[in-house]
Amino acid sequence: MKQMVRKQIYIYKRQEAQLKRISEARGISEAEVIRNALDREVNSQTAPYHYDEEAWKRLLALMESRVDIGSVGKPYKFRREDAYEERENRWLKDSG
Repeated sequence: MKQMVRKQIYIYKRQEAQLKRISEARGISEAEVIRNALDREVNSQTAPYHYDEEAWKRLLALMESRVDIGSVGKPYKFRREDAYEERENRWLKDSG
């Protein structure tokens, strides 16, 4: 058996109730629930501090590929009539 170290921690009352419920439902000790949670936290690949540089590079490349270079810096002028016309053309196409 691996060597264990005793730790005394403070948790909130609501956490104590949750800990007891999980322990009873799984049929394991409260200490085992805490050890499992700690292992999941340490081994988590989705932790907020995890930085996947390759994923960011792919995302940036995707965003850059979607940018219309000609429109950069120019404000978009919305015209309600254009929206109505587009909707009407779509409706006529679908119905006829």
